[in-house]
Amino acid sequence: MARIVVVHGVAQQFKGAQTLQAEVAPALRDGVTAAVGAAGPELGDDDIACAFYGDAFVRPGTRATTVPAYDETDVEPDYESELLLEWWLEAARVHPEVLGPDAKSRGTAGYLAGRPLKRPMVRRALNALAHAPYFARVAEPLMIFGLKQVRRYFSEPGLRERVQEAVAGAIGPDTRVLVAHSLGTVAAYELLCNETLQAAHPRGQISTLVTLGSPLGLRGLIFDRLVPAPQQGHGVWPSGIRSWTNVADACDIVALAKELAPRFGPRINDHAIDNGVEMHSMVRYLTAPTTGRAIAEGLAS
Repeated sequence: MARIVVVHGVAQQFKGAQTLQAEVAPALRDGVTAAVGAAGPELGDDDIACAFYGDAFVRPGTRATTVPAYDETDVEPDYESELLLEWWLEAARVHPEVLGPDAKSRGTAGYLAGRPLKRPMVRRALNALAHAPYFARVAEPLMIFGLKQVRRYFSEPGLRERVQEAVAGAIGPDTRVLVAHSLGTVAAYELLCNETLQAAHPRGQISTLVTLGSPLGLRGLIFDRLVPAPQQGHGVWPSGIRSWTNVADACDIVALAKELAPRFGPRINDHAIDNGVEMHSMVRYLTAPTTGRAIAEGLAS
């Protein structure tokens, strides 16, 4: 079984484990090589696996070919509109070309208290994000579909468990390093803390966790909804994990809390990198030397 398992983020439901593997494995190898050179670990096809859970978001037995033609009327109040607002505010903060809710000052006063967003503000948010790098390359219906996947993970009965089961199924006795991206970091973290699921699916000897573009630190919408619940403002440390490296692009608006140490403790190694215009891309994160070094060190340990 694979020594490294990679967990994807949202909007991968039309792919599969093998399709993702074709993208992920070369990128991961390049990242390790960039970090430690030819002296690094030799990673064959059997050393890297992808945990695929995207089909948990489509009807069982189907693999739809298109995303529904979502628009602002499909963004649900409360959770989806609140998450959209967080993305909008962060995009306005880090990208000068994106106008915030207050186009004159980009201030947040008054808007955070006015949640959920009303429909005209949802339209403004979607229009503004269309000018943000990376999101400008994402079709609006797919962006809304991403909002819905995050909301469904936390609210739809049984779906959280299905996602974690899929991740657990990719982990074998040889797995040492778990690498996760975006929403996948939430599933990976909760799995590592889930003693019941671990008993049903022995996780091998995972001692290293690498999170990429993670939203885990976002208060209210993500952090405070984790299982197990944070205690006195601090997240539970995953049992058995000796090394946790968190990598975030400074302009990644999905990784709203760029550093996770303030939420999960000083043992986390937080690193800021620059992925260029592909700031939230899983492939860009994997090819980064910072990511490669964390993986190589995890295998060596």
